[in-house]
Amino acid sequence: MALLIVGIILFLGVHLVRVVAPDLRRSMIARLGENGWRAGYSVASILTLILLIYGFGQARQVTGMLYNPPVWMAHISITLMLIAMICLVASLLPAGHIATKTKHPMVLSVKIWALAHLLANGETSSVLLFAAFLAWGVIVRISLKRRERAGEITLRPFVSAKYDVYAAVIGIVLWALIIWKLHEWLIGVSPLAM
Repeated sequence: MALLIVGIILFLGVHLVRVVAPDLRRSMIARLGENGWRAGYSVASILTLILLIYGFGQARQVTGMLYNPPVWMAHISITLMLIAMICLVASLLPAGHIATKTKHPMVLSVKIWALAHLLANGETSSVLLFAAFLAWGVIVRISLKRRERAGEITLRPFVSAKYDVYAAVIGIVLWALIIWKLHEWLIGVSPLAM
């Protein structure tokens, strides 16, 4: 469990640098250059993600249940994951209505993903992991709203509604693949095995 906690702190810590230590980020960019910063940030993200995944795998073997969610929660979770996948894809495409209305579809996708998994998983390690990601999403969203008000960032302008169609179709296909086999192959648990 300790390895999972360290993994969560390091992974989410790397992804909160802009929020909690913007001066450190700026000084590192000044020292390393934009590309150097991105390379270091990417390496740190990958290494801490590997640690997080390993720690979660280890913790799942030894932690017990905090609560036993009712079976119907799995159905809500699966439905929420469809919305999360559509938001995720929308964040990667030019802006359609989904991206402009949600403002930050990637962050929204992570929050929905975390909430969906909290509803369907009651084991201690899962609750710790998904609650941490949900908290991260809330913190980042608040930070983005403040930066937007301060004029530090601007929202992506609307491009075309066709990107909403693309987001929906690709999101549904991705969701179906995850439900069908990907989740089981990657995580070892089928979302349909409830």
